[in-house]
Amino acid sequence: MSNQIHNHVLVIGGSHGISLELVRILSARDCQITAISRSQGELADDDLSGKGIRHIECDVVNGDLSKIELPNSLTGFVYCPGSIRLGPVKSAKPELLREDFELNVVGAMKCFQAAIPALRQSGSGSAVFFSTVAVNHGIAMHSYVAAAKGALQALAKTWAAELAPKIRVNCIAPALTETPLSANLLSTDEKKKTMAEKYPMGRYGTANDIAEMAAFLLSQRSRWITGQTIGVDGGMSGIVPL
Repeated sequence: MSNQIHNHVLVIGGSHGISLELVRILSARDCQITAISRSQGELADDDLSGKGIRHIECDVVNGDLSKIELPNSLTGFVYCPGSIRLGPVKSAKPELLREDFELNVVGAMKCFQAAIPALRQSGSGSAVFFSTVAVNHGIAMHSYVAAAKGALQALAKTWAAELAPKIRVNCIAPALTETPLSANLLSTDEKKKTMAEKYPMGRYGTANDIAEMAAFLLSQRSRWITGQTIGVDGGMSGIVPL
């Protein structure tokens, strides 16, 4: 059975971390990519030049997506922007919660709405969103991100029901992953050791761990999977080791 990635994928983000790793994977598998992000970032690296990657500079939360010329047909859509804003509930601020909802929920809906016609045009579109293990696992200090990603996770399931069978919609729920977004949590060897010990697999995640799951969900091998939230979390949410 072929694991070929769909032909043209719209990646919201793409300039660093998990999204950049996904772009590298898709590019290596001869996939056309349109990436939208606030800056080109590491997409400008020489090893990605001339590989069917088109970058559009836009702030998807505050920008006007109607001015962007998207491909007529898309077989994949991935919304990668996210946040790790941690803090106790006693000092949580409504305005910060709203900011996280704007980025994780409103931004995702705006971009997905813009992509739906092109995904339908392909006849076999696949959309992937990123949630977090904190939605269902209950992790202290995660009020902001758990609330925002929980809302996105619920929306993705609703969209999967609404858009089947022409568009599949799934979520990935990672645990801690080593990316620029999590740099403060892994800034010392002691922090890295402490974090790694939390996982049954004995380590925290890498961008490649998460991006490979996204690539799978964009491929024809996942053609009977929709409406799911798949944990890629080193076993954190599902098992208790001896």
